[in-house]
Amino acid sequence: MYSEYYKSLGITESAYETVTGLEKELRPVYESIENTEGINEAKVLAAFLKNRIAAHHFNPSTGYGYDDIGREGLDSVFADCFNAEAAVVSPQLVSGTHAIYCVLSGILRPGETMLAISGKPYDTLVDAIGIESSAEGSLFEYGVRYEKVDLLGNGDFDIPAVEAAVKRLRPRLVHVQRSRGYAWREAILPSKMRDVFRIIKEISPETIIIVDNCYGEFTQPEEPLECGADIIVGSLIKNPGGGLAPTGGYFAGRRDVVGRIANRLTVPGIGREAGSYFGSYLPFYQGLFEAPHVVAESLKTSALFAKVFETLGLPTMPSSTAERSDIVQALRFKTKQELVEFCRCIQSVSPVDGYVVPEPYAMPGYQSEVIMAAGAFIQGASIELSADAPIVEPYTGYVQGALNYAHGRLAVMKVLSFLQKNAE
Repeated sequence: MYSEYYKSLGITESAYETVTGLEKELRPVYESIENTEGINEAKVLAAFLKNRIAAHHFNPSTGYGYDDIGREGLDSVFADCFNAEAAVVSPQLVSGTHAIYCVLSGILRPGETMLAISGKPYDTLVDAIGIESSAEGSLFEYGVRYEKVDLLGNGDFDIPAVEAAVKRLRPRLVHVQRSRGYAWREAILPSKMRDVFRIIKEISPETIIIVDNCYGEFTQPEEPLECGADIIVGSLIKNPGGGLAPTGGYFAGRRDVVGRIANRLTVPGIGREAGSYFGSYLPFYQGLFEAPHVVAESLKTSALFAKVFETLGLPTMPSSTAERSDIVQALRFKTKQELVEFCRCIQSVSPVDGYVVPEPYAMPGYQSEVIMAAGAFIQGASIELSADAPIVEPYTGYVQGALNYAHGRLAVMKVLSFLQKNAE
């Protein structure tokens, strides 16, 4: 029931009543999300039991980190969770972008070609690849060629165009970005990857298929490796860290390819055999164990945001009842100021830095001014409730995360309170 605590957060009684009513309509959606959560939690638990994880796996290591059972156990658990032959999970990977660049640069050599078949990658990879600039250390600077095939208007792969490009280029690497990034499209379901991956392998068996899995882990019962990908890569301060991992990234897949990338991460000839961490490994293990539940809470929050915006007649992507392949909800606003105020609403109900007022600014790695609301316990953790947006038309905000649904629904109520007041 509505109380003074809601009022103290700037949530109106009207917004509270509207949201609680809409939640009842979303019950079938929530039940589907919970069913996927159960499957994924069973998968994670099975991986922990298979690898006999015990308290001694949480101990820190120093120096070279040889025979670090904490690191080795974490690699094995991740590999089993994602049906991979091998995995590397490392706190030395500073972000998802770093992990992806490590994968790309570990596989590609001068004169080889990278083909992106889900359109241009996320903004922070543009400089790393060298798509629109020749940043120092980019793949372009090292002689790697880049081409892309855009998705169709409905978000599906343009299979004839992909087939033609693979025949013409014989690319060393094919790249797929599962999540929407700053594009107005659906995230790509792993099941929709199966046919195009099969076609690529039939034409060019030596081509290595990688999937940027950021924001997508545990949103579906199956992952891209089960649908024909060779390597998946992601960030631990997104889905698989469960809101507890303090930093890091991972890559997983074919053993030979993982070894090749590991040589880029550390040193050729050493690869995955070294790497210490003087902090406890406990939050990485515990975060992975919690991840299916935290992802489910985030998905419920996204569906509720979509439902509220649909009720107001505002554009959303995906819809409240859509099958989801990432935790991101795209929401469109009529004006720049509405978009900015939306992000400020999210910041104002954040447990950390809730008093801060976000402003648009030029952020390294992005192609336009960006506004970010990120009052998180782990800096930049987008599995925690956060929102961001490029300041360009059409004005689109991207909200993701929520460590628990109770917090997520408070944010929805706060945003609705603002929108209702703004419409008066």
